[in-house]
Amino acid sequence: MPVLSPTWTNDRIELLKRHFEAGLSCREIAADIGVSRNAVIGKLSRLNLTRGGSSDERKLERSFAPARARRAVPRLQYEMLATIYGETEGPAVTAPIDDANRCSLLELGENRCRWPISTPGAEDFCFCGNTAPEGHSYCAGHSRLAYRPNSRARVMRG
Repeated sequence: MPVLSPTWTNDRIELLKRHFEAGLSCREIAADIGVSRNAVIGKLSRLNLTRGGSSDERKLERSFAPARARRAVPRLQYEMLATIYGETEGPAVTAPIDDANRCSLLELGENRCRWPISTPGAEDFCFCGNTAPEGHSYCAGHSRLAYRPNSRARVMRG
């Protein structure tokens, strides 16, 4: 059985610190050291090494990115899903969501909507329970809420 050498030798740790201080990305550091990007991220975390600036400053920097760039990823995802599943003309059901079929986890069947109602652990917590199309987790009404093409763009800007 071969003897495995430790991933993080003193030399690698010093190289990691130098590359980090030089501003290299985790991917670049990983390629140079010969470990995975996740290994670099984990080691930086264990060494309490973080990039300068608060999370608010990073959010502010991202907010100045052109709006077109912010919308590119969700739009590409939407186009990819539309290619795979076919373009739909919109939701077939636009009526309010019926709340007469609410059920507990134990009553939740295979073709029932799994949309959670209230907060888990709360006394009134339950699931929607309306009929869900075969192979889907949610009824038509909750599918409209769950699968909105531009919902990630709104979350990322906020």
